[in-house]
Amino acid sequence: MRKLSDIQCWLTDMDGVLVHGNQALPGARELIKHWRDHDMPFLVLTNNSIFTARDLAARLRRTGLDVPEQNIWTSALATADFLRRQPGEKTAYVIGEVGLTTALYEAGFIMTDADPAFVVLGESTVLSWESITTAVRLIDKGARFVATNPDPNGPGNNGALNPATGAVAAMITTATGKQPYIVGKPNPMMFRSAMNRLGAHSEDTGMIGDRMDTDMVAGIEAGLHTVLVLTGVTTRESMLQYPYRPDTVLRGVDELVDHLTGAQDVLARLTGSDAAPDAEAPADGR
Repeated sequence: MRKLSDIQCWLTDMDGVLVHGNQALPGARELIKHWRDHDMPFLVLTNNSIFTARDLAARLRRTGLDVPEQNIWTSALATADFLRRQPGEKTAYVIGEVGLTTALYEAGFIMTDADPAFVVLGESTVLSWESITTAVRLIDKGARFVATNPDPNGPGNNGALNPATGAVAAMITTATGKQPYIVGKPNPMMFRSAMNRLGAHSEDTGMIGDRMDTDMVAGIEAGLHTVLVLTGVTTRESMLQYPYRPDTVLRGVDELVDHLTGAQDVLARLTGSDAAPDAEAPADGR
């Protein structure tokens, strides 16, 4: 069984792992610094398709995290990468914002409502009935339906929920009878495209996340070493409700930093132990 010390490349979720709102979580700065200082390949992943990698790098910088934009992988980028590899015309009718339209443009797509090969749905705060109707009619005529992520809702102002991509996709599916192909988490396709970008292999890649139903299940299906941190959505108790378990459970990324920087080895030498204790908690939470 792989251990944390075997991991040579890292994928990590952003919200609930590195940041919470506009605040960096404990250990996040040190983790990013360690990866960069040791030239360790890594990508920060998010299902949010609204923003470009440059936008998200600027957001992280405001929290004190120095993550270059080339180290950010969004569901929009993963969707564009997937569609770029599909045969046929590179034309799409797009419902989404700058993160998605920029990614598709850079992948060589022409955005049009004139008989496109694809209808691509992403996150948007400016949805219109006209755009949804257009999408329904194009899909009904034969356009292939693709969505960036399945999230039914997301945070709005003052903590209120906003409908998200999954909710809009459900409406279009009800009208057309066509299910979208969803690229983002929990589809392991997103992780495989991220590993392709890094030139990484699943055998020595780890995935850090805070959600059992997206990060962990997709990591397991992609064959990665999965690390659940308890700084986001999932608790030890709620983890036990799932039929699968992550390889490692940690309080937060600060514990991962301790392991990666050898803090436990130092402690072992100071106490005269023959071996450092393993940072990995039992996956069953005991």
